[in-house]
Amino acid sequence: MPVSQAASSNTPLTREAMEAFWLPMTPNRQFKSKPRLFVGAEGMHYVAQDGQRILDGMAGLWCVNAGHGQRRIVDAIQTQAAKLDFVSSFQMSHPAAFELAGRIAQIAPSGLDHVFFTNSGSESVDTALKIARGYHRARGEASRIRFISRAKAYHGMGWGGLSVSGIVRHRRDFGPLLPEVDHLSHTHNPEQMAFSRGQPSWGAHLADELEKLLAIHDPSTVAAVIVEPVTGSGGVFPPPVGYLERLREICDRNGILLIFDEVITGFGRVGAAFAANAFGVTPDLITCAKGMTNAAVPMGGVIVSGKVYDALMAGPENTIELFHGYTYSAHPLACAAALAALDVYQDLALFEQARRIAPLWEAAAHALKDAPHIIDIRNIGLLAAIDLRPRDGAPGARGAECASRCYDDGFLIRASGDTLLLSPPLIIEEEQIAALFAAIRRALAAVG
Repeated sequence: MPVSQAASSNTPLTREAMEAFWLPMTPNRQFKSKPRLFVGAEGMHYVAQDGQRILDGMAGLWCVNAGHGQRRIVDAIQTQAAKLDFVSSFQMSHPAAFELAGRIAQIAPSGLDHVFFTNSGSESVDTALKIARGYHRARGEASRIRFISRAKAYHGMGWGGLSVSGIVRHRRDFGPLLPEVDHLSHTHNPEQMAFSRGQPSWGAHLADELEKLLAIHDPSTVAAVIVEPVTGSGGVFPPPVGYLERLREICDRNGILLIFDEVITGFGRVGAAFAANAFGVTPDLITCAKGMTNAAVPMGGVIVSGKVYDALMAGPENTIELFHGYTYSAHPLACAAALAALDVYQDLALFEQARRIAPLWEAAAHALKDAPHIIDIRNIGLLAAIDLRPRDGAPGARGAECASRCYDDGFLIRASGDTLLLSPPLIIEEEQIAALFAAIRRALAAVG
């Protein structure tokens, strides 16, 4: 549908008409008094209800990696819906599920060659945690039940993922959570890393904190360490040089599985299929979602090493190896969207495009260093974070106002407290990068 038609075919919603929908992660009463509604999307832009074009500086929510309205993905979904709308993958399935699993395994790091499909990043994390425990039990080490994550980590909203997450506000209202969880410190130290570009050179030693936790809990009780290779929602913290390698070595030495949560970094965000490829560190499991279908249909997955898979396949052939799954695992429409998305990524060479344009992205982000209120800037791949000095007595207010001013100016960014987060579609061009950061500079100049 052309953008102009999409915008003109909608009328404003009344407050009463909006009341039934409880929006997630949203101050609902405030939102419904001044709603932000989109009626179309194309390429790098959303279209607001009033017809304004909004450049998408967040790829939706870290997920529309190939830009909006990719025709090949749209056509694939429509064709599949008319051919096979649904089939369960409980003791049956459909050919596209197997094709998709094979193609994902081809682009994943060597040795990660099995895929368990879910419907979201949250489900992927809970699935990975269950697989980790199941793996150790299958090998006769049922005592390995503990998980170790990091402060500032975001691992979704499922019960397991929330338990291993390290963002206090997400956890506060819902305890007690899983008790067998501990957290490493996060890797960001402004005194050592302020205005770092890419991976900081300082901080590999922070991985040694894992040794201290193992000394407290006993390695034989730990099932897995789960980390985002690049902390995303917690503030875009790239891993220090050597940090992930050290985690891998410690886990190997102690028989602990290493899980990379790549829900954000998967499918090109840091210039490779997965951050594991980009950093040259191979975990035992990778959780993914978001960019898997370019966000056109909800879908997620856990990419599993042969070592883990084979351990769970050791019983009788007629036995269900993993009592876990979802009604919509490998949904036909999601598989069609994901296969088309992989075609788009390949044909447009978007992972290579992300690597090519990343230096321009980095330069534009750090050119803001002299703008008002800025205390730190970080970037890696097509991710960036800008920390603002909080207002006295009003933490988060300055970030929220800056994001609001950018929106009014035609640019969608995300504020997490006083941190501005950026994660555009991989199709972003040089002039759009310049325009986005110019809008942020204007907003910062206007924010008191």
